[in-house]
Amino acid sequence: MPVVVHSAPLVLPVCADPIRDGAVALKGDRVVEVGTRASVTTSFPAAEESRWTGMIVAGLVDARSAASTLGSAPGSAPESAPGFAAGPGVTARACVVSDLAEHSGLPGISYVEVTSASEEEWETRGRNAVITAIREVDRPCAVGIAAHTPDPQVLEDVAVLARTFGLRLLVDLDRHSPSALDEAGVLGPLCHVVVSRPLDPGERKLLRLRKTVVAVCASPAPDMLALFDEGNIVALGTGAGGGRTGGVLGVARGIRQHARELGLRTRGLDGRLVAAATMGGARALGMHRGKGRIGSLAPGTRADFAVFDARGRYPYAALLAQPPCLATVIGGTVLPAT
Repeated sequence: MPVVVHSAPLVLPVCADPIRDGAVALKGDRVVEVGTRASVTTSFPAAEESRWTGMIVAGLVDARSAASTLGSAPGSAPESAPGFAAGPGVTARACVVSDLAEHSGLPGISYVEVTSASEEEWETRGRNAVITAIREVDRPCAVGIAAHTPDPQVLEDVAVLARTFGLRLLVDLDRHSPSALDEAGVLGPLCHVVVSRPLDPGERKLLRLRKTVVAVCASPAPDMLALFDEGNIVALGTGAGGGRTGGVLGVARGIRQHARELGLRTRGLDGRLVAAATMGGARALGMHRGKGRIGSLAPGTRADFAVFDARGRYPYAALLAQPPCLATVIGGTVLPAT
């Protein structure tokens, strides 16, 4: 399988410092080398090179998207270009669906929604339907459960079900408090929570102790800075509507803008927000380790990245300015901008 090199004036691996005049070498759907253009082309002198303007950035991860953004939606991109249906530069996402057949084909996890209002409803219809859907799907590692039930007993059983099948969980903190989720056995490293409200210090601490990723889908800047400063694992999502203007970069830009309006300390915030939009999202989906990991660019990672027409002395700030997305690369396949 031939090696292909993608180069640009700037490469943001996210897991390492920005690389001026950088390049990424791909073999199939994997990254084999990241470095300066001179070093990468020396390692692979016969490789075909695609030279881009602007910057190459590790693929963005939407930690809370929705089925409404699938390629089948009216006016959206076709399934051959799912990345654009999910937002500029997004190469993976957590997508909540009512039917696993709605999966878009975009890398990430489809979370089947559990909405049973009572234990009786769950035992009568919901539980068997979820188990049947999970057993029939041919991609078990790309399936999870979105616990949207209001009933605490159902919530507890969903947590047991997820552990039994080795599935990840997604929960909305607008529906349940962290303490209630912890009591039901939901919180932990296999779960990530979605939040669009500020969390108090006790809630942040509990999520931190349970190593649960917090996916922020709004711009509560004071709370966001506290999450970063206190050491919570943070991701970004576009929310239940899945169509927030600008995608996850739009969420990041809104957080930064609000922090500045309040006169808060923002030094280093741009880099942290980009990390949340990439590696943080990968952590939320449990796809941040091993070969084929996402959210960063390094040897062994999946060949997912985006190319933005961004330049400037401060690369993270330039990215949060939401420059045009020139292309999205998923598994080594280039999807042109629309």
